Amino acid sequence: MCLQRDLVAQLPWHWVVTMVTGETSSKRQINEECIINCLPVDLIERIFFRLPVSTLLRCAGVCKHWYNFIRDPLFVASHLQNAHRYALMFFPQGLVSGEPHPSDAILIDEAWSLSTYAVPVIGPDDLLFGSCNGLLGLYTKTSTIKIANFATGECMHLAKPGKNMRGDHFTFYSFGFHPVTKEYKITHFLGDCVEGRPRNKDKFSIIQVYTLGDEKWKDIPTPEALSLNTVRNSGVVNVNGTMYSLTENMIASWQHAVMSFDLREESFAIIALPAAREDHDHYGPRKFWIRDIDGKLCMVTAQTRRYDARSLVGELQIWTLDNMAEQRWSQKYNIKNPPNYIPGPHFVHWDRILTQLSSSDVDSYELIGENIEISFSKMEELLDVSPRKLYNMQSYICVKSLVCLDVYKKASIVRRPKQQVGWQLKKWEAWEHNLRELEKLWGHSQKQEHHLSEIAEKIVKKYQPFTDKFHAISENLLTIRNQVLQHKPENLNQPRFPRRLNLVAQERDREELSSRVSKISDSIEAISQAQDNISSILRSHMLDQGKSTANVSSSDDKKNE
Repeated sequence: MCLQRDLVAQLPWHWVVTMVTGETSSKRQINEECIINCLPVDLIERIFFRLPVSTLLRCAGVCKHWYNFIRDPLFVASHLQNAHRYALMFFPQGLVSGEPHPSDAILIDEAWSLSTYAVPVIGPDDLLFGSCNGLLGLYTKTSTIKIANFATGECMHLAKPGKNMRGDHFTFYSFGFHPVTKEYKITHFLGDCVEGRPRNKDKFSIIQVYTLGDEKWKDIPTPEALSLNTVRNSGVVNVNGTMYSLTENMIASWQHAVMSFDLREESFAIIALPAAREDHDHYGPRKFWIRDIDGKLCMVTAQTRRYDARSLVGELQIWTLDNMAEQRWSQKYNIKNPPNYIPGPHFVHWDRILTQLSSSDVDSYELIGENIEISFSKMEELLDVSPRKLYNMQSYICVKSLVCLDVYKKASIVRRPKQQVGWQLKKWEAWEHNLRELEKLWGHSQKQEHHLSEIAEKIVKKYQPFTDKFHAISENLLTIRNQVLQHKPENLNQPRFPRRLNLVAQERDREELSSRVSKISDSIEAISQAQDNISSILRSHMLDQGKSTANVSSSDDKKNE
């Protein structure tokens, strides 16, 4: 009911008065019935549209009327259209100096501020292969793949299209949505069979498709055998119900073409690339990527250094497909001195390019105009991801949505993980132990801070009567107040918020703990020094008093003689 009162409190009062005028004859009815439910449906909808998913989930538990309203598919779709976009940076798990580091994700809002909490639905070994309407497609090393709503926490595990597929990789999967059929589809590039067994290495002749809610995967043959390595190296995007990837074509422009796969018709088409420009002879071979910028298919290309295929030189050309039927392209950007890494499938967010340099920093660069020269003056450093591997980041556009998976869970292909997964695995025991030890250090530091505060308060209280008489004591007590009591923790028993931090917040957390431990050491030293100073002052005063008393006694003795 408090949620209802809060929502009504946000409304202009004359709206509510207008709605209840004429009904005042039954005050009991108004008291028993939620005021907001007396408002027009479109007005209630406008109120709920303004609320984030987390608040709507709480509202859905207030009453049955609100639950039905918020879970209505039409409202879910409308709320999705108005949802704020985020950039999602994903860092896959891997070994660093022999130590496993879990997968992690960071959300960036339009103000380019970074999230601090880990995405709960992403397990330490999960690998991201798609983001669509608030749902994430996650590849696991078990026999299932996972579809999860990262805002609501709802998850669903699906059987993979085959068992014991050698060389299977998360980059061979993609996840898309068709705006007309309203169907979500997962696609999988199946490597050609070698000696009767799938072996995803060089070529594929089948794309396997699964529609959420169906009973099984379908095999769709490609027009010809296509390069699997090209798919892995250049990426896959889903735009407006069509999946796009690059394929080799020796007689085409740039010796490549775009292969499209319509998720509705489940049919293929080939799209020619724009006319190639002459390459520089003193540069190395050219790289190509398929990307999505502002909901449009883009082809990105640049030459590499002759003796370093990982370094890009010259110009980074970004072409946008303006008309698919006419296969008409236009050059959107021409970036000079390009970065070496182009994360996918989305690397342009709010007119800034997201990338990594040769260091472990993730940076963004402002894009203004068409001919752009990347310079450090336009660079903004976002975070340091060390010690993680360089050039291993993915970048997606995502939203927080109410899309529900319950309707798809009745299919026989849905599985329940049988073996231990995620943080329960033995490989993450050391990582979890380190986190627990870190929490213990936090608890110990809080107790130390409170203990020091209590000591400081006792010292101040003990020597407070001497401050009027001794200015030096007053100065030392002021030092204790500023050093210790000013930073006293509010509540010793208040627990830390029990959510797993992402890599950005973990680093900040360690830095803050280190700073607090350093302050504790400084406080101990300050208290000790101040107490020594006060004791010295008092001893000196007592000696002076003793000498003065002795002098007075000696003078009295002489007078008596």
